[in-house]
Amino acid sequence: MKNKVKVYRAVHDLTQEQLAKELGVTRQTIIAIEKDKYNPSLDLAFKMARIFGVKIEDIFVYEERPEDPPIRPLKPPIEWKSSEM
Repeated sequence: MKNKVKVYRAVHDLTQEQLAKELGVTRQTIIAIEKDKYNPSLDLAFKMARIFGVKIEDIFVYEERPEDPPIRPLKPPIEWKSSEM
């Protein structure tokens, strides 16, 4: 999964160490994420998004690989009416 952690970290003028401290992880974890060697947990990804003030999908981009089988929905998407939420 590609990511823009390094870009957002630079925009917010944070070092790897500072971001790691804010997230409660090690600097090595931040390095691994930035180098696409490690995909963070959903919880960690949400924390990053909150720190940077953006949506998760602004930071992390899932790219399908050619060798991956196509993914099809099992059922049609559910259409919610505003009164149901």
